[in-house]
Amino acid sequence: MRHLIAILLQNEAGALTRVTGLISSRGYNIESLSVAPTNDPTVSRITLVTTGSDHVIAQINAQLLKLVDVVAVEDMTSDDHLARELLLIKLQLAAEHVEAVGTLLRRVGGKVLSSNPSSYIVELTSTETEIGEFIANVAAFGEIVEVVRSGVLGIARANPRLHVVK
Repeated sequence: MRHLIAILLQNEAGALTRVTGLISSRGYNIESLSVAPTNDPTVSRITLVTTGSDHVIAQINAQLLKLVDVVAVEDMTSDDHLARELLLIKLQLAAEHVEAVGTLLRRVGGKVLSSNPSSYIVELTSTETEIGEFIANVAAFGEIVEVVRSGVLGIARANPRLHVVK
C-alpha cells in the first residue's frame, strides 16, 4: 500500500540523510520526497511517499522516532488530508497549438509562465493523477522538452497532529 508520511525534524546537518538512510536500509524506495523549513526555523518538514504494508510502515515510523533529529512522525495515509504536487513543464509548440494548450490549462487551473512557443512553460498545482493526465494530454500538442515535479505535499484537514511539543 502507498503511504504519505510527514516528518518534523531538527534543521541539523545530516538529518535528512539519516531519515532516508533508515528507510532505504529496510529495502523501501522513496517515491517522492519534499523537504522545506517550517514556521519554526529550527525545524524542517519532510513529506515522503513510499510503498509497504501498514505493519512495516508502522515499524519504520517507530524507528524514525528513535532518530535523535526526528521530532514527530505522522502517517497521513488513512487520515483526511489534502495532497498536492507542483508541475513545471516546458513545451515546444507550433503556433497553431498555443491556444489549444491555453484552453486545456485554463480547464485544469494552471497558468502560463512563459508564452514563447519554442519555450512554452506552464505551472500546474494538482493531484498526482491529474498532473499525469495533464502531461499525457498536452503531449498531443507539442514536444515535451522538460518536466519538473515537486513531489507530493500533504496536510491534514483537521487539527494538526504533527507538531513540535515544547
